Amino acid sequence: MTVINDQNCGWLNSLPKRKNIKKLNSNKKCDYLIVGAGYTGLSAARQLAKLNKQINIIIIDAQLAGEGASSRNSGYLVDTTLNDGFTSNKDIENYKKKTLIYDEGIKTIKKFVNDHQVDCDWNECGKYFASSRLEDKKKAEEFSHLLSNLNFENKILNKEELYKKLGTKFYNIAVYTKGGILLNPAKLVRSMIDAMPTNIELYENSPLLTWKKTNKKIFCKVFEYEIEAQNIIFCTNGFLNSLGVKKNYSFPICLTASTTRPLSEEEHKSIGMPKEWGVLPIRPMGATIRFTKDRRLLIRNTAEYRNPYKMKQTELEKRVKLHKIGIKKRFPNLPTDIIENSWSGIVCRSRNSSQIFEKIDNQIYVAGCYNGSGIGVGTFFGEQIALLAEKQQSDKISVIENRVKPNWLPPEPFLNLGIQSRLFYERFRAKTEI
Repeated sequence: MTVINDQNCGWLNSLPKRKNIKKLNSNKKCDYLIVGAGYTGLSAARQLAKLNKQINIIIIDAQLAGEGASSRNSGYLVDTTLNDGFTSNKDIENYKKKTLIYDEGIKTIKKFVNDHQVDCDWNECGKYFASSRLEDKKKAEEFSHLLSNLNFENKILNKEELYKKLGTKFYNIAVYTKGGILLNPAKLVRSMIDAMPTNIELYENSPLLTWKKTNKKIFCKVFEYEIEAQNIIFCTNGFLNSLGVKKNYSFPICLTASTTRPLSEEEHKSIGMPKEWGVLPIRPMGATIRFTKDRRLLIRNTAEYRNPYKMKQTELEKRVKLHKIGIKKRFPNLPTDIIENSWSGIVCRSRNSSQIFEKIDNQIYVAGCYNGSGIGVGTFFGEQIALLAEKQQSDKISVIENRVKPNWLPPEPFLNLGIQSRLFYERFRAKTEI
C-alpha cells in the first residue's frame, strides 16, 4: 500500500510544518502495534499508555500522522445525522443508539480539548441541514419531528431566515440543530500528536506491507524491517480492506473539497457579515458548505468510489470546477478566482451506516468505518478499543456493542456495480445541490 503525502489541504497548510518526523529504519519489538495515526490510532495509543506506563507502544502510518482523513474532513463534530434511512419505530431505536455514540464522541473530544488546553477553533454553533428545493420541506419536517421526539433542540428555517444567518439566498428550507460543533480538524489531530506519552514511538511514511500471526506473536513487515508485536490494533478506517481486515464490511469513498482565501471586509459585508456556520445537505450527495472563523468558504460537493490512495492533480482540477460552480450558485457576487486550496480525502462507509469495533482474534483488534462522523466517534472508539484490548470492560463499550453491526457486502464486481449505481442515483437527485 502506497499513500502519497500531498500539500493541498487547506487545514494543514494553515499550520506550521512538523519537525522530528521518524521513519522506521530497524527491526522492532513492542507490546502493542497500532496501525494508523489518525484520531482512532492516536487515541488508542494515548489510552493504552495511560492504562499501563510500562508497556511499549508503536504507531505506524503509511503517510504523515494525522494527515489522512483526520485532517481532510470538513470539521463537523456531529450530534445527529440526517441520511440514515430511519423510518419505522425499530429504526428510530437504532437511530437513538447511534446518537448515543455521537454524544460519547463529543464528550470524549471535549474532555481532551479541556485537559490539554487545545486551540482548535471550537465553536458550539450547531449546524444546518439545508436544501434549495421546497419539495424537501416534508423531509425536513419529518427529521425535525424525529429530533424533537429524541429531545434534540432544533428549528425549521425558511429562505429569509437562512439568508440572514448564512448570507446566501440559495437555500429555501433547513433544519437547524443546536448540538453540533465546528472546529479545525487539523489543529485537533495535531494536538493529539503533541500529547503522546513517552512510551509511544511514532513512525510515519512507514506503510504496513504484510502481517501474520504465528505462535501467539504478530509479525509485521514495514519496508525491509520487521515489527514483532504481542498485540495489534488496526485503526486505518478507509484502508481496512487493503490490509485484509474485516473485508466485505466497509468501503472507501473519495471526496474532494476546496477552501477560498479569506474574504475581504468588503466581501464579508456584501454577504451580510455572517458569523461562522456549517451546512450539511438534506439530499445525499449534496454539497457540504462551511463559513469558517477566518472568513473562508469551504465546499465539498463530490463523492466517488475509486482508487483511494491518490488523486492526480489533473483529476482534482476537474472536481474543483464543480466547487467553483457550487460557490457561485450560493454567492454569485463573490469573485470566481478565490479558491486557494483544493484536496482529496477518504471517508469509510458501511452498507447500513454502522461502525466497526471488535476483537477479531486473540491479540487482534479493529476500530473504524465512521461513515463521515470520524472526529468524535473515531476518538471515542480509539479510547474504548484500547480498554477492550486490555481486557477492561466499561459502560461505554456496552454503548458501542449495543449498536447495529455493519452488514456484509457482496464481493467485486457486484460491490462496484452496486455502489456506482447508488452514487449515480443520489448524484442525479442532488444535482441542484452541488
